[in-house]
Amino acid sequence: MLKRIKNAVPNTITCLNLISGAIACILSFHYDEQLGALKAYEWAFLFIGAAAVFDFCDGASARLLGAYSAMGKELDSLADEISFGLAPSMLMFNTINYYNGASLSAWAFIALFIPAMGALRLAKFNIDDRQTTSFIGLPIPACAIFWIGTIGWINSHTYPGNIAMTVIIVAMSLMMVSNLPMFSLKFKNFNWKENFRRYAIIAATLFFLATEGVSGLVWTILLYILISVATRKEQSA
Repeated sequence: MLKRIKNAVPNTITCLNLISGAIACILSFHYDEQLGALKAYEWAFLFIGAAAVFDFCDGASARLLGAYSAMGKELDSLADEISFGLAPSMLMFNTINYYNGASLSAWAFIALFIPAMGALRLAKFNIDDRQTTSFIGLPIPACAIFWIGTIGWINSHTYPGNIAMTVIIVAMSLMMVSNLPMFSLKFKNFNWKENFRRYAIIAATLFFLATEGVSGLVWTILLYILISVATRKEQSA
C-alpha cells in the first residue's frame, strides 16, 4: 500500500498541473470580468504559474521517491500541453477577440497555432534523447511565459494590430519546433561560472518585473532566446 501511494504522488501532482491549466482555460473566456481583486485573465496567469510550480514538483518528487514510470512521462506531456499550450492559446484567442470588439473574430483562430506547435514540440522532446540536459527549440513553459508577458504588455500599452499579432504568434510558436539549441534553466549546482547564464536570466527577470510588471516577462524570454543564440555552439557540443 505504501509503495502504491509513493508511486501515485508524482502523477497526482501532474494532474494538479493539468487541472490548473484547465481552470486557466475557463477563466480566459471571462477575460475582462472582475473576479474579486483581479480580472479573470489575471487569475488565469496565476493558475498557469501554479501549473508551472506543479510541473517542477512532479519531477522533483519522482526523483526523490524513485517513482519514475512511462505513464508518468506521457501524463506530464499531456498536462504541459493543456497548461502551457492550450491555456495561453485560449488567453490569446480571447485577447484578440476583446481588442477586435467581437465575440468571435476570425483573426483569433491563429491562436490555435500555439497548442498545435506545442504538441509537436512535446512529442519531439519525448523521443529525442539529445534533450536530457539541454533543449532543442523553445521549451513550452517558456513559450507560455512569453504569452503571459505579451498579454500583460497589450493590456498595459496597446494592441499591436491583427497582422503584427499573427506574425508574433506564428514566429514564437515555430520557435518551439525549431532546431535552435537552448540551455536548460535548471540548476545542478550553484557554481557561479557554470551557472552564469542562469543567474543572468534570474537577475534580468527581477529587473524586468520591477520596471515593467508582468509585461517584463516578454523581455525575459527574448533575452533567453538571444543568450541561447549567442552560445549555440556551446549548446551543440
